Amino acid sequence: MGAITQDPLADCTLCPRECHVNRLAGQRGRCGQTAEIMAARAALHHWEEPCISGRTGSGAVFFSGCPLRCVYCQNREIAAGRAGRGIDGDRLAEIFLRLQEQGAHNINLVTATHFVPVLAPALTTAKNRGLTIPVVYNTSSYEKVSTLQMLDGLVDIYLPDLKYVSRWLSGLLSHAPDYFETAQAAIREMVRQVGEPVFLSPDGKRLDAKQMNEACCSPQEQQGQDPVGQEADTPEDADFLMQKGVIVRHLALPGQGRDSRRVLRYLHQTYGNRIYISLMNQYTPMPGASETLPELGRRLTQEEYDALVEYALDLGVENGFLQEGDTARESFIPAFDGEGL
Repeated sequence: MGAITQDPLADCTLCPRECHVNRLAGQRGRCGQTAEIMAARAALHHWEEPCISGRTGSGAVFFSGCPLRCVYCQNREIAAGRAGRGIDGDRLAEIFLRLQEQGAHNINLVTATHFVPVLAPALTTAKNRGLTIPVVYNTSSYEKVSTLQMLDGLVDIYLPDLKYVSRWLSGLLSHAPDYFETAQAAIREMVRQVGEPVFLSPDGKRLDAKQMNEACCSPQEQQGQDPVGQEADTPEDADFLMQKGVIVRHLALPGQGRDSRRVLRYLHQTYGNRIYISLMNQYTPMPGASETLPELGRRLTQEEYDALVEYALDLGVENGFLQEGDTARESFIPAFDGEGL
């Protein structure tokens, strides 16, 4: 006689908050959501890393609610559950297939932790109906390993954050002093599931990270020279699309360079070139954030960001993405108006 399996949404412990509410009965968890899938946007998105967005965009589905709730969140309208429309699993599978038809390079699941038990069957349905592009899981890394294991074999690319090492900082800004140890275990599971990076070149060849880096560099860059004046037909990294692997993002926060260096050091010492590190400078001051930490009332300075880049290079980081120019602007925050749902 088989064991009786309870629906995980009936006594929800999907995320590290473990709030134990019955979301099937309409109760809202710490994520702010019931069992009904809520999403705020499903459309081509052009502001991810070049190997994710490519030329035509990533098929991003932004889910409502969030277990973490950072005080500086740029997506606070959906994180707090104030924006979104209800959809079922069949409709979600249709959305995935429609995004593929629109030319999306991948399906990008943004903050989907609290819907994983419904999301996993929707992905299976879409794959059975012809979904062939990679699936990206875009997360804060405040994840339980047991929840991530529900996605094993369904996700091709993990796009996690590693926000902090400091317990004090994660407790203050994300109400999660256990963030670092939780994210450590989550990222370890992600790397276990998908392995080392694999890319698709413009001519259809599968490349590992070393081959991709060499193909993207101009001859001047490979020789350590200034790439100004490189050939116009030098391949760009937007032409090399990730098919498998892990890109760990770190959003550099103003005034928190010491903790950012700890993040970079941990990632490089632990994973080396098995992952990519995306060092982001796009922090955008949000209303009220400076009341928690005064430095959050300003943008990251160029000097702060350059110092982190230099530190990463000194560590020996080879697989990475940088942001250039004035990226802290509204274009990174799409309109959560229900498009594509």
